[in-house]
Amino acid sequence: MASVAIVGIGCRPFGRYLDTTARKQAVHAVRAALDDAGMSWDQIDYAVGGSMDAGSADTLVADLGLTGVPFVNVLNGCATGTSSLVAAMQAIASGAAETALVVGFDSHPRGAFAIQPEALGLGRWYGTTGLAMTSQFFALKIQRYLHEHGLPARLLETVASKAFRNGALNPNAWRRKPLTEADVRASMMLSDPLRQYMLCSPGDGAAALVLCRAERAKQYRADPVYIAGAAVRTRRPGSFEVLSPSLSVHRGVSPSVDAAAAAFEAAGIGPGEVNLAQLQDTDAGAEIIHLAETGLCEHGAQTSLIDAGATELTGRLPINTDGGCLANGEPIGASGLRQIHENVLQLRGAAGGRQVGESPRVAFSHVYGAPGLSACTVLTR
Repeated sequence: MASVAIVGIGCRPFGRYLDTTARKQAVHAVRAALDDAGMSWDQIDYAVGGSMDAGSADTLVADLGLTGVPFVNVLNGCATGTSSLVAAMQAIASGAAETALVVGFDSHPRGAFAIQPEALGLGRWYGTTGLAMTSQFFALKIQRYLHEHGLPARLLETVASKAFRNGALNPNAWRRKPLTEADVRASMMLSDPLRQYMLCSPGDGAAALVLCRAERAKQYRADPVYIAGAAVRTRRPGSFEVLSPSLSVHRGVSPSVDAAAAAFEAAGIGPGEVNLAQLQDTDAGAEIIHLAETGLCEHGAQTSLIDAGATELTGRLPINTDGGCLANGEPIGASGLRQIHENVLQLRGAAGGRQVGESPRVAFSHVYGAPGLSACTVLTR
């Protein structure tokens, strides 16, 4: 049985903040999560948070209150938010805390993410040759994947269009204009086969969660959501990842495969029992790849799954119900927690116009990022 429950959630609108800061929005997200749980800041025993560009999460105590709470900062690429959740969950499961806060926030400038190859174990040549441009990496990856599994490139348009339709129903999404497949197809080609509307944008955002021991959950909410399984995994030999300088002749599985398998095993739940999922969609191709890597379908089965409408809000396996990274953008620290926020809303039956089914019981989330790591969670009600 799950030992940790989510009893409070808070999420601020994603986009690009002009009259506020990501740090201020993080404080608002924390207070919203506390209010949702019916708790006050001084009832939090442990806190974990992360941000790449908007400051250290532990400094939020200056606004929230100087209670002496243990506060751990996490930075794990695009998996920062979910990694923070796993750390807080483990603190509660170990008995080190009864309650915990998880917060993620970020603010990124326009344009592609800038990295320092030397700080990541690569030579300067990796940047000067253009290999550090993630849009090029993802384009190469999906081009190869489509070829190897006989998938049509038109699926990229379908995936992107779905994301913007779902985002139009999400008041916290950045991109809220529905786009047709023709709109996506007409957008600028950036890195073949990825067009402008097939790639997410770095942006600003904040999200927070309140956790507690499962047996205490109903003291705070009548409808708690339980963390049935969660896992973080890094790459193994032969995997081709964001900062891989070459493709090994001995192919290995992605960390997404390992993280998903570990999360499902911990939950005692199989991929076939999932009612909805949030998958890392830094680009439209990533959603296609991650559908199979996480075990939600077989490699090559994406065409029939997507063409049948299975991944739509009304399908049997809705994917990225809040619009994903494509519609929300990606503030690194907040992105994974946005997924959890959405899954909790869906399991509560409180997602409004994008609510899936009558009573979903199992929700899955997956994040993936540089230099090649993944984090997955299985939530139940």
